Amino acid sequence: MTNEAYKLYVDEVVRRVETARLNVSGHHIVKTVAVSKYSTVEEIKALYEIGQRAFGENKVQDLKSKAKELEDLPLEWHFIGNLQKNKINNLLDISPSLFHALDSIELAQELQKKLLAKEMTLNCLLQINSAKEESKHGFMPEEAIEKYLQITKECPNIRLKGVMSIGAHSKERESIKQSFETTYAIYKQLPNATICSMGMSGDFELAIESGANMIRLGSILFNE
Repeated sequence: MTNEAYKLYVDEVVRRVETARLNVSGHHIVKTVAVSKYSTVEEIKALYEIGQRAFGENKVQDLKSKAKELEDLPLEWHFIGNLQKNKINNLLDISPSLFHALDSIELAQELQKKLLAKEMTLNCLLQINSAKEESKHGFMPEEAIEKYLQITKECPNIRLKGVMSIGAHSKERESIKQSFETTYAIYKQLPNATICSMGMSGDFELAIESGANMIRLGSILFNE
């Protein structure tokens, strides 16, 4: 695909995001994080050249290497993967803009210890398993508010900014929509929460129309 053809293709994705956003409200703002986990540095640069600034990785080592190679560009790096406790220090060395997948009290407590030792803070999202699927990480919906408030109180170096979830693994639109609406309902009850991150390449329009103000797009931007 030529550079011009690629730009036209990405413009069409942006148009779809805009249409879904306007279906909610002209005042509803949606941020796109380009998930570059299967992409090369050159592909990230190509997307940067046409205006994308926020990129997400789901492996700490990949985030570290790409951030290093692209350190001359003003990119905003997000870590969207599940974080192993033995990788916390490596992640903090990179100091990402946002960690999307805080999925347990134990991880929060360990993260707090490491942040305190380094005299750092980290912006995070609480991951919610809104469809209650065994294959997914995150807090169950009925405990999410309580755990969010607990982390806010007990882990002052963790700056909770809102929530993240992955839509139900289903071909049924109504099931996916219900999982997004569950997450959004929790988000609306959280004090000072500003980010509701949900929606990926296959369901981002539905996520936006269900209240998402941050979406994570991978294959639709890089691999189509």
